[in-house]
Amino acid sequence: MTRHEGDLERTFAALPPARGKGFAQTWWGQAWLKALEETALDTEQLKAGRRLARAGAVGAVSVRPGRITAVVQGRDRTAHRADVLLEELSAEQWDRFLDMTVERAGHVAALLDRDMPPHLVEDAAATGIELLPGMGDLEPECGCGAWDHCGHTAALCYQVARLLDQDPFVLLLMRGRGERDLLDDLQARSAAPADTPAEASLPAEPEGVDATEAYATGDILPPLPALPELPAEPGVPPSLDTETPPAPGVDPAALEFLAARTAAEAHRLLAEVLRTGPERHAVDAELTPAQDAVRLAAGSPSEGLAERLADGSGRGREGMATAVRAWRLGGVAALSVLDEEWIVQGETLARARAALESAWDEDERPSLRAKGNRWTVAGAARQLRLGRDGRWWPYRKERGRWVPAGGPAQDPATALASAELPSEERTL
Repeated sequence: MTRHEGDLERTFAALPPARGKGFAQTWWGQAWLKALEETALDTEQLKAGRRLARAGAVGAVSVRPGRITAVVQGRDRTAHRADVLLEELSAEQWDRFLDMTVERAGHVAALLDRDMPPHLVEDAAATGIELLPGMGDLEPECGCGAWDHCGHTAALCYQVARLLDQDPFVLLLMRGRGERDLLDDLQARSAAPADTPAEASLPAEPEGVDATEAYATGDILPPLPALPELPAEPGVPPSLDTETPPAPGVDPAALEFLAARTAAEAHRLLAEVLRTGPERHAVDAELTPAQDAVRLAAGSPSEGLAERLADGSGRGREGMATAVRAWRLGGVAALSVLDEEWIVQGETLARARAALESAWDEDERPSLRAKGNRWTVAGAARQLRLGRDGRWWPYRKERGRWVPAGGPAQDPATALASAELPSEERTL
């Protein structure tokens, strides 16, 4: 297929200053910043980068496969070329990504809408492809001579988070494929007829060895067959809709829902183990009954089952809706921030105050009232909550209740910006 050479570099004009605003509103923009903040060794350089980006010191940004570039003007007015490198996907990885995307029409539609739903990234990860960068993936190069992330490369990354919010194709270009090339490939694969050779209809030869032979040879055995590939979708549990009436106290609809959610969770866990390997797979702590009720409610049960989960958990309908909202933003960690109010003290309190102090310029810092691990903006329906892991979670008040407004961030200003209501909601 002919490649569009001009599609392999995009240049974005310098963005206006971002005073008083966060740098990422979307979850994938926040994931980009998380990779930066986990990679950089010097938090002071991150703060310097945020200040430069907010002041509009980052010039036009050039995006190419494997690299982003901009000229950044330091506080002393000295201009430096800053580059950040991100590994490109291989041709074989792109083939797998395209095959996976074509199989799920919703992924293509989401990309065309300039959206990157979490399940697209999760499905890509299940095939061994990491679209979003992780810790250590953003490699800096700067004309100032710094060997780690400096204020210039950090400022470039913060500015690129704003570009990613507007267009996730920027990330795909960094990974090696331009928008037109990507869409052409997707269209070609969608239109290609499926190859069904005659041999495919024949039954496969049975694998393995004869039991008598295996016993006779002792420890001289052939290698075990390869593990089967991960199924594309979770298995479908058998239907319980039979002529046999259920036993007293047994709800067939609830059992079918539990079986379906168990199959989906098993599929997710298997995909994660196959992707990371059993040695690197962290075993999550067992959920409490209250947490598991929220997890199940997040699986879109029928109205009757949703009511039972809400009542059984003691949260009620509105409380369960808020808990589900939190769960979808961050699982157990987000649910703990919703439910738990705790006293911040000692070194944790000192770090929190330092983060709040450096997050805004003096004339832009909001007035915050602290109560436990919650900082509420005076005169506004916005709030920051500090998690036990040091991340900040945005909250806003809706119909008299505090509800989660976005995912976590290391930077309080970025988190608080997520709590702003969309413009159409503010005018209601």
